Amino acid sequence: MLTEQRYEEILKLIEEKKSVTVTEICELLHISESTARRDINALDQAGRLVRVFGGAVASDMTFESREPTVEQKQDKNVSEKNQIARYAASLIEPSDFIYLDAGTTTGCMIEYMTELSATVVTNAVVHAQRLAARGIHVYLIGGELKSSTEAVVGSQAIHTLLGYHFTKGFFGTNGVSRGEGLTTPDAGEALIKQTALGQCRKSYILCDSTKFDNVSSVTFGSMEDSVILTEKCPERYKDCGNMIECE
Repeated sequence: MLTEQRYEEILKLIEEKKSVTVTEICELLHISESTARRDINALDQAGRLVRVFGGAVASDMTFESREPTVEQKQDKNVSEKNQIARYAASLIEPSDFIYLDAGTTTGCMIEYMTELSATVVTNAVVHAQRLAARGIHVYLIGGELKSSTEAVVGSQAIHTLLGYHFTKGFFGTNGVSRGEGLTTPDAGEALIKQTALGQCRKSYILCDSTKFDNVSSVTFGSMEDSVILTEKCPERYKDCGNMIECE
C-alpha cells in the first residue's frame, strides 16, 4: 500500500472512531509497528491528527497531559457533578464495602450518601475526613500524598488495595474515549485506579459530558469494564450498553 493510501486509511479510522491505537492500525492495514508510528508522526506534523501515547486522536479532541489541581476543578460543571453524584450515592446499599476514588465528582457523593451502614475505603484525605464527620465507617489507605489532587498514591497504597474486595467502586476520570478508554494524566494515580478497579465486583465511572472525547496521558481502564454515569450521553456514545444518564 502506498504511503498516501495509508494516510487516507488512518484518517478515515480517526474520523470514524475519533481515536485509534498503533496496534489497530497495524492489524487493519497489515503494516509494521514502525511504519504505523512513522505515519502517525507525519500526520501529526501535518496537523491532520494528534499523536498520543500508543496511538492518535482526532485533532478536534482534547488532550490533557497535566492534572488540574483540586482548586482548578472545584468550580467546574458543578450542577452536572452534583447530578451524577446524587445518582451514584443512591446506588449504595446496606453493608456495601465501597471504594471511593479521589476527585471532585466522587467527593460530591458524600453529602448525598444516606446509607450510613456502608463501609468506605478511599485514597483521598479530604473524603476520609468528610465521611468520618458524617459518621460513616471509613478507611484511608496509606502511601504518598500527592498535593495537587490530595490523593494517596504509591506502592504502599497498591499493596493495601490488593488485600480488599469491594462490592462497588466509584471512580473519577479525566477522559473517556472509544480508542483510549478511561484516562488520567498521572501515572501514579492511574495505577491506583487500575488496581482498585480490579478489586471491585461492580465499578462506576462518574463522568460529566465534557469528559467524552478527552484523552489524557495514561489509560487506567476500558469503557466496557465499568458502568459510566453521566448527566448527558453524547449521541455518538449511545450505542454503548453501559452508559447511564443520571436523572
